[in-house]
Amino acid sequence: MATKILVYIDHFEGKAPTASWEAVGVGTQLAETLGGTVSAVVFGHQVEPLAKEAAEYGASEVLLVDGAELKDYRPEPFATLLSRVARDADVSLLLLPTTGRTRELAGLVAVDLESGATLDATALDVQGNSVVATRPIFGGKLFTQEACSARPHIITLRSRAFPKPEAVPGRAAPIQRLAPDAGAVVTKVQGYKPSVSGVSLSEAAVIVSGGRGVSNNPKLTPPAEAADEKTKEIWRAQQGFSLIRDLAKVLGAAVGASRAAVDAGYVPYPHQVGQTGKVVSPDLYIACGISGAIQHLAGMRTSKTIVAINKDPEATIFKLARFGVVGDLFEIVPALAEEFRKKLGK
Repeated sequence: MATKILVYIDHFEGKAPTASWEAVGVGTQLAETLGGTVSAVVFGHQVEPLAKEAAEYGASEVLLVDGAELKDYRPEPFATLLSRVARDADVSLLLLPTTGRTRELAGLVAVDLESGATLDATALDVQGNSVVATRPIFGGKLFTQEACSARPHIITLRSRAFPKPEAVPGRAAPIQRLAPDAGAVVTKVQGYKPSVSGVSLSEAAVIVSGGRGVSNNPKLTPPAEAADEKTKEIWRAQQGFSLIRDLAKVLGAAVGASRAAVDAGYVPYPHQVGQTGKVVSPDLYIACGISGAIQHLAGMRTSKTIVAINKDPEATIFKLARFGVVGDLFEIVPALAEEFRKKLGK
């Protein structure tokens, strides 16, 4: 019996994160290995362009549920609909990208279908007719492998842990339109408040992060109006983070921060990388003035290449870094930015 794989296309206002297309690519590869088919499912309002895009990324069929009542993500209707689609299609495997919405959605659907959910998988392996998912536990210090005897096995995939497939413009697939009837809905969306940071850590290929160390430049003299020590500290940190942002701009990178830096008021929370912030997997992660607390390492240890800059040669971050620079970040970071400008012609 052929394996049926369903991939949920997460999106916000009609724009899908890269992780949704990574999930389609994973589904396609698994379908080839298991001798099955892969279908994509799209919920929303006026989202047919997403259905066509899913086909271009490799879905052999797209299930489209389009209705005005699905304009905004809400847990009840989306879980009800996804459970119904998965049940009616008799799928063996349900894949979703890992986002704030899909973590909730996967759990609700698992309850509806009396199945199991594996969240934030970083690798998948086929063993017989089952898919075994690997995911980090204990802050990323250990990895567990999970299979599910019930069907469908529901798996969310960590962003950037899997390759993004190449889209083939014009490639088409049958689009099956389904009724958007999801029954009673309790949750109401009052509106959205955009992040002032504009940061997109989850999808960034390069991240430059700063920690408490960015406030320790003794050569800077705070202005006279900075009367108390806390104000002086934050002023120094803002100057330090200007160096982080400058290097990030040169590299086309996102700006990250440790929890210590966020808690101290240096930068807003959307920049936080770690167990209580964003979990990231960029190609390059540059940690500046970050000692390497466990919760921070849990959020970035799957980065492909880690570079650490710290004046303390015993800093924990060096145990995880491929490249380490022991020295003053206030000298090293500007020098790096200048050299990258030359190399990149900026």
